[in-house]
This record gives sequence, structure tokens and C-alpha cells, in this order.
Amino acid sequence: MFTVIPALAAVSASFGWASGIVLAQRPARELGAFEFTRIQLIACAALMSGLASALGLWPGLHSIDVPAYTVSVIAGVLLGNLAMIACLRHGGPRLTELLLCLKAPLVAMMAYLWLGETLSLSDMVGGAVVIGGIIMAIQATTPEESQQHRSAKTLWKVVLLGTAAAACQGGGFLAVKPMLEQGAEPIAVAAIRLTGAAVLISLIGLWPAGIMRSQAEGSPYLLFRTVLPGIIGYGVSSSLLLYAFAYMEAGLAAVLGSLSPIFVLPILWRTTKQRPTPKAVSGAVLAVVGTAIIVLT
Repeated sequence: MFTVIPALAAVSASFGWASGIVLAQRPARELGAFEFTRIQLIACAALMSGLASALGLWPGLHSIDVPAYTVSVIAGVLLGNLAMIACLRHGGPRLTELLLCLKAPLVAMMAYLWLGETLSLSDMVGGAVVIGGIIMAIQATTPEESQQHRSAKTLWKVVLLGTAAAACQGGGFLAVKPMLEQGAEPIAVAAIRLTGAAVLISLIGLWPAGIMRSQAEGSPYLLFRTVLPGIIGYGVSSSLLLYAFAYMEAGLAAVLGSLSPIFVLPILWRTTKQRPTPKAVSGAVLAVVGTAIIVLT
């Protein structure tokens, strides 16, 4: 069933994620992947826990599958976010959003291998379309991106980080999927996942290694610029998408909530004054179409 307000909510969620990843690029580069992720996870864990408490959603967690949550926290949240932020620092928002489109075909493959779900022809076609769109869009680099990817080695690093982020985040979702299907409240599940990851990354941060340290001097403004994308992503966009899932057909809501690779292009055009090339637009559209083929069928 198509209704206007839930559809607008899903589209707004896509726009929020696209805006958030553009806003996150500079503070992520200044702080480093680890410190940026640590601050975001702590802030967003507090946000989602407060939201779950305010809405009285904790009773929706009838039981907790500890092994599944452990996998979801370590792979889906901690490693997935670290890989995504590292990809953002080296590849920029456009390539990061594109590579995260691999989540749909990777989840379909993992569900086939781990959960025994059927891998249909449409899944394989959709996956091929996603990969084709990503390859096309990667070839359409802007001058700024060309400067970042000074060698093929750097570009391959970006691709591997983005693929790892998509795989980890998709695997983390699959780990808690059975609990969600049994009626667990999504916001409460998200709060527990984020809290677990925040505790874990804080403990890891006690290790006195250079990679764990901030690469920039802290300031209230830098803290604000670090937390804001997380609030937009975890707080606003996730809540909008959950609203869309509740009031419209889930597959269509998922597609409308996956438009960020397209939305990020005009946002970057506005912020960098560099018009996206036709190949970049076509590749982003193909990646979203491939996701739609997988989700809707």
C-alpha cells in the first residue's frame, strides 16, 4: 500500500543519511576513524537508549540471544562503522554511499549461506546491476576524488573498506533478524547494539596505541560536528524509516530508504560546486535499481 506521508518519511531518511555522510567527512578526517567512531557510538547509544526509555520500548525485548547480539555488536556496529568511516576518510561520501549499496546483494548471499533462504534469479540479477552501477560510478571520479586516489592501490583500499563495511553491517543485521521477526522492538534492539559497541570501543580505546588517539585537538565545535551526523543518521533517519516500515509495504519502504547514493550527488554539487558527471549519476541510479530488484522481489 502506497501512502504519501510514510513514503515521504522513507525518502527523507535517505536524504538524512546522504546529508549525514557529507557532514561527517571533515570531522572524520580530522579525528581519525577510531576516535570519530568512538564519539559517535557513545553519543548515539545514549540517544537511542533515551528514545527507547521515553517510548517505553524495553518490554518489547522478551529475550536476548546473547551470541547473536555479540556478533551483531562486534561485526555489524563496531567493525562495520570503523570500516565505513575509514572508507569515508579515504574515498569521500559519494564512493562510500555507492559501496554501501553492496549491502543488499551481500545480505542476500549471506542469508542463502547462513539462514538457508532461497537465492533467486532476481537476487543475482539485482546484485549484478548493483555491481555494474558501482563500477560505472567509480570510473566517474571528480578532480577532488582523483587527488585522493592518487594510485590504484588507494582506490582498491577504498573499495575493500566499503565492501567490508557493507558486509559487516549486513551480517550484523542478519544476526538479529530472527529476534526482530519474533517481535523485538527495533529501536530497543538498536539501542542495545549501540550501547554494547560503545562499551567495547571505549575499552579498546584504553589501549595506549597511536591509532586509538585523536588526530586533532578536541573542541566543542569539533565534538558537535562529530555527533550531529550520528544524530541525523541513528536518531532522525532511522526513526523515519521505521515509521515508513510500519505504515507501508516493507519492500517499497526499503527502496525509498536506499536513495542516498543519488541524494548525495546534488548535496556534493551544492557543497563542492562540482557538477556530477552523467556517468556518476547513471551509476548511482543503477546501484539503487539493483537494490530495488533484490528488495522488491
